[in-house]
Amino acid sequence: MGRRLSAADVARFEEDGVLFPVAALDPGPLAAFRSGFESVMEALGDDRRPERFGQWHLCFRWAYDLVTHPPILDAVEDLLGPDILVHSASAFAKRPGSPEFVSWHQDGYNWELDVPRLASAWVALTDSTPENGCLRVVPGSHRRSRLDHLARHHEHNMLGSGLQVADEVVESQAVDVALRAGEMSFHHVDIVHGSGPNRSRGPRIGFAIRYTTPGVSQRRSHHEVVLARGSDRHARFDVRAAPPSGSIADGWSAQRALAGRMSEAQVPSSRRAEK
Repeated sequence: MGRRLSAADVARFEEDGVLFPVAALDPGPLAAFRSGFESVMEALGDDRRPERFGQWHLCFRWAYDLVTHPPILDAVEDLLGPDILVHSASAFAKRPGSPEFVSWHQDGYNWELDVPRLASAWVALTDSTPENGCLRVVPGSHRRSRLDHLARHHEHNMLGSGLQVADEVVESQAVDVALRAGEMSFHHVDIVHGSGPNRSRGPRIGFAIRYTTPGVSQRRSHHEVVLARGSDRHARFDVRAAPPSGSIADGWSAQRALAGRMSEAQVPSSRRAEK
């Protein structure tokens, strides 16, 4: 038995590439994190560009506290071991009746990790159901060779890169990762996953947190990570020295600057030289 997960849970994650539901937040923390989320969304206004929803944990203290929440880390430790890095995080907020979706993709295609040792915790701050566009995954797809992807941008795709698997996904093989508010799921870095639009009258709010270990290397440029638990003897990522502080306005300034730096880092060096 682990801290939070059983041996059977871990075996199911390794076999299927997905594990749910797992308890994450008691009512008090759930209400606090939901309030923090809504405060940030209110300050964001109508700017729904995908790049605005990344790395909030490096910019807002409540989000930092969410990604380092001990009950979540206890479950992550059962999957990855005692040394845990917060690799990245994305906020997902689908408005009632929204056409927004996430295209079918594998996270590992984009990050270029040397080993696929990364697990994403999708934490539900509201109920997440098939009607409101919950996460969908193709179980076992992480055990196949990595798939080719194409970039097909769409105004309603919440995935800013527009990446989607090149081959058609047989949707009858996918499962709905339905969660109640306060629950979470885990999915493997190479599992094929996506989500549909929100056809309900209420919002669907979630926070995807990607956890990895210090021994993993990444070829693609990356922002700072958070050492959430244990130690880092490898120094393969830049580690954030302290939690974010300051107002929501300060956080948004930091987030915009971070998004700009990361966007610039993804441009090939030959193109940067032309500017």
